Amino acid sequence: MAQNFWKSSHAQQWIFDKTEIWKQRGEDMKVYNEEEYNRLNIFWANFITAVATEYAHSHANGGYKLRQQMIATAIVYFKRFYLRQSFRDICPFLVASTALFLACKVEETSIPTSASSFLKHTSTVLQKRWAVPFEPNPAKHGGIYDPEFLLVEILDCCLVVHHPFRPMAEFLDDFRQFSLSASGTNTPVKDTDAIEAQCQKVANDSLRCDVGLIFPPHIVALSSIIVAMELMGRGEELEGWLVEVDVDIEKVIDCVDQIYKMYTLWKSFDEKEEVKKLMAKLPKPNSPITHQQQQPSTSNNYF
Repeated sequence: MAQNFWKSSHAQQWIFDKTEIWKQRGEDMKVYNEEEYNRLNIFWANFITAVATEYAHSHANGGYKLRQQMIATAIVYFKRFYLRQSFRDICPFLVASTALFLACKVEETSIPTSASSFLKHTSTVLQKRWAVPFEPNPAKHGGIYDPEFLLVEILDCCLVVHHPFRPMAEFLDDFRQFSLSASGTNTPVKDTDAIEAQCQKVANDSLRCDVGLIFPPHIVALSSIIVAMELMGRGEELEGWLVEVDVDIEKVIDCVDQIYKMYTLWKSFDEKEEVKKLMAKLPKPNSPITHQQQQPSTSNNYF
């Protein structure tokens, strides 16, 4: 599937430049400034991951496991949805739960549940991690007729997401082969398991910024490797290999820079305190939305 990326809906419909992304978020940017929205990007990814983890723990004895790729797909669905909709249109907690459920089906994760099963863990997660109260009642939060149908419609049925995980594995294998040939001693790269784990972590963390909406997966993959190796204090080991890699280096530099900026923001982000303030500014949802029409607002608030 990776070799078909450039013919995919992901490549043709869901890659944007930064200016276009912020323009599409125009309605919500009347409420949040750019830094606040970037903090929200970190929060939403952390929140979706936490809900998925809470769900998995609640079914620990049932043998159900939620793979990271499924969580990554759900985060991408959520981010894409709010490029075309405002937080005012529908409660993001409802969208997050629906995105998790849809991602489970697309990524073929076996689950005996529904979107509401994820939604009921929302209250637990918000209260436990962020001390934010929430009543998991879809009808109160701009409830919709068939939320899954609406999510699929807004995504234009573009449900296959190309993640950086596969090209990253290919890059790492190529790096190992290059290192062996360059050394002339058949000495393998040291601590390959630790390198792979760190690269995987950075790729997962990159979901907390917009690089997946701006760059193709192989650029995010290579950037994740560079950041991971630099964080391990081993960036110089990549220098000879990077010269041989056929990529748009300007895009890689831009992507690396955005990942570092996300880490800097995340490090200064006191989630437990700041999320409350960000949630207080969250636009109130309109009245129930169906896939046919949106009606005047009658609901009160999220909490």
